[in-house]
Amino acid sequence: MAYQHSVGSTNYHYSSLKEVMAKATPARSGDFLAGVAAETYAERMAAKMCLAAMPLKHFLEELLIPYESDEVTRLIVDSHDPQAFAQISHLSVGDFRDWLLTDEADSATLTRVAWGITPEMAAAVSKLMHNQDLILVAKKCHVTSAFRNTIGLPGHLSSRLQPNHPTDDACGIAASMIDGLLYGAGDAVIGINPATDSLPALMNLYCLVDEVISQYDIPTQSCILTHVTNQIQLIEKGAPVDLVFQSIAGSEKANKSFGINLALLKEAQQAALSLNRGTIGRNVMYFETGQGSVLSANANFGVDQQTCEARAYAVARHFSPLLTNTVVGFIGPEYLYDGKQIIRAGLEDHFCGKLLGVPLGCDVCYTNHAEADQDDMDTLMTLLANAGLTFIMGVPGADDIMLNYQTTSFHDILYLRKLLGLRAAPEFEKWLKKMNIMDGKGQVQPVTLTHAMLRSLPKSLQSAS
Repeated sequence: MAYQHSVGSTNYHYSSLKEVMAKATPARSGDFLAGVAAETYAERMAAKMCLAAMPLKHFLEELLIPYESDEVTRLIVDSHDPQAFAQISHLSVGDFRDWLLTDEADSATLTRVAWGITPEMAAAVSKLMHNQDLILVAKKCHVTSAFRNTIGLPGHLSSRLQPNHPTDDACGIAASMIDGLLYGAGDAVIGINPATDSLPALMNLYCLVDEVISQYDIPTQSCILTHVTNQIQLIEKGAPVDLVFQSIAGSEKANKSFGINLALLKEAQQAALSLNRGTIGRNVMYFETGQGSVLSANANFGVDQQTCEARAYAVARHFSPLLTNTVVGFIGPEYLYDGKQIIRAGLEDHFCGKLLGVPLGCDVCYTNHAEADQDDMDTLMTLLANAGLTFIMGVPGADDIMLNYQTTSFHDILYLRKLLGLRAAPEFEKWLKKMNIMDGKGQVQPVTLTHAMLRSLPKSLQSAS
């Protein structure tokens, strides 16, 4: 179907809804690389105006990637809830934006309509929104999940303790874990990106983290971020697996490039559930996404990268994850060129994920060859925390020495909690107080070498100290 809109004396023509969506997207390097971006600001504005008039119902009729050839599209269509959609089905995309900003669209209402919103609808309305709109609406979207603690409650900000080490050295990893815990980090997950995919080495990492969690009786969960097939094998070998991790994307072809499909993710979920390691909940999946991953796999089919990213959240919500994380600046400047583009993408991703009912966190990060710096990350993490972000990363010094990128630190978590009065997950906060890491006012306390955690080190550290 063809579309058109005029700006001044110029009439702009679009061959499909896919093209309207791409041209309406705020400028970013990945869409220019893909050849789908608007060439001028006027063309972008014409596409936005065309998109604003588009009925939401139309997104159920004109699919951006064909149903017959893509299992993510089939998942989106087959899981769409017409009853949840009924409250907003009469709206255009522009009307939808206006409604989201009203008091009528409160937290309970947004939860009720979430399964009636497709990723394409969420992406479309985000393209019409200012940054402040994305923050205000996302703040109203409350998405909670649970395993050994409760993630995503209003007024809380969790963190992933990320103790990566370039050689998977047990002493280095354990030291980073203790360091982060003493700063009050780690309630979302203690998650390690391993340097190797050797199954024996991965088993050692699982046992190491489980030892720390068990020794100090920490109400949190662990995850080793290796391929899902490795995790299934390790579960079969008796590894103490809490959360199953996998990177996911918004098209079947992109997921195939990751070596996964929906059936494999279901198998992994069932394997993790069979262990019954959660104490207060059964959300066992941890997903990571990022704008640009679909294009980098040559699997975008002419769809803009932000809409592809939103489609990945349909995959995530299907498996009821504990955590989903947009690694917003990790892929590099080919897809998000500078700080401004990274900030916008992070706000879009958080908004779309939360609107769709996904417990979304953000790795507020950049690579050293991007036109960005730590001030940009300070801005983004502050904006996201105001928007109700589920969790951020906690890395020693904000410098990941294994993955070689810049992210957020233990100190950044303390800054956000203090600035905005945010708290850790309630079960984890109770533990922090019991361990004399946090005082009765919720402030993390300085510790000395006589602290209980340092006087009774895990065996992995004792042998190396």
